[in-house]
Amino acid sequence: MKTLFDAYSGVLKGKPGTGCSALSALQDLSVAVWPCRSKMEKHLQALSVLQWVISFLALGAACTVLLIYMFCTDCWLISAIYTAWLIVDWNTPKQGGRRSSWVRNWTVWTYFRDYFPIRLIKTHNLLPSRNYIFGYHPHGILCFGAFCNFGTEATGFTKKFPGIKPSLATLAGNFRLPVLRDYLMSGGICPVNRNSIDYLLSCNGTGNAVVIVVGGASESLQCAPGMNIVTLKNRKGFVRLALQKGSDLVPVYSFGENDAYKQVIFEEGTFGRSFQKRLQKIFGFAPCLFHGCGLFFGNSWGMVPYGNPITTIVGEPITVPKIEDPTDEMVDLYHAMYIRSLQCLFDKFKTRFGLKESDLLFIQ
Repeated sequence: MKTLFDAYSGVLKGKPGTGCSALSALQDLSVAVWPCRSKMEKHLQALSVLQWVISFLALGAACTVLLIYMFCTDCWLISAIYTAWLIVDWNTPKQGGRRSSWVRNWTVWTYFRDYFPIRLIKTHNLLPSRNYIFGYHPHGILCFGAFCNFGTEATGFTKKFPGIKPSLATLAGNFRLPVLRDYLMSGGICPVNRNSIDYLLSCNGTGNAVVIVVGGASESLQCAPGMNIVTLKNRKGFVRLALQKGSDLVPVYSFGENDAYKQVIFEEGTFGRSFQKRLQKIFGFAPCLFHGCGLFFGNSWGMVPYGNPITTIVGEPITVPKIEDPTDEMVDLYHAMYIRSLQCLFDKFKTRFGLKESDLLFIQ
């Protein structure tokens, strides 16, 4: 600031060359201010990610408690009206939801994307005259890549795949919780149950892409930085559904999804793993013991994920015929084709995104 003040004073006093001095001082000032601006950008990015983490983990439970509490206060009428509307609107998630292009294009999602950053790579065109089932791998802890790519427009899905409308499928239990259900539906997120997926693939025309995180909760228990493990060998329901609906299968792999958090992984047979599996059967999700970094200090523990790049590759679609009652042999055939396609996708791109040629994809 002193340099800028001296230069400006020189201009006022008519000193020669002071115009250049003033310009130089302004440039020096912008350089000095820029690091602060860059740091602020990083904090905004971290906050955008943290709000999603907190919303996904706690918003539904918090709003449920608040709704019950309000029934015991003078605001009971608000709770009664919302509860009545909730009952009337109960089946909306099963019937395509309530997608909002405005919410999907919020600026907060660009900060969310840039925190890691997250990228979406297209390898083949998709025809709007067909419907698709995307198999997303791996699950990771909170599926950051899946949400950012398919629950928002931050990575430009609709521009890269014109005429295709993505619907990310998640636990049906999330849509029984007040406010959270509306937040999820606004992003085009739907319940991962038969009724919801049937509607999208049968009653909603063509150009629909239902994104299923195939490994689910079981896979989340195995995720950790540097691990390339997917749960797929015995997951054939999505293939049978694709055959029944005549929807093409598309393998999707996200490099870096498992690097978002560090997790304590309990070995099979231990009390910790048995406890996790028991809770998984009760609640439908696996209670993982994980941590990321702090909001303001990267070397501290916290709920903010590590800012490691996540790159999502959308592979080549596998054309699937429509067979209303497919045999087990037919399901096994297309399931094997899907596994080979996913394996090839991983092998083709692994060295481009930080892995070695010797790294393998383990399918269990």
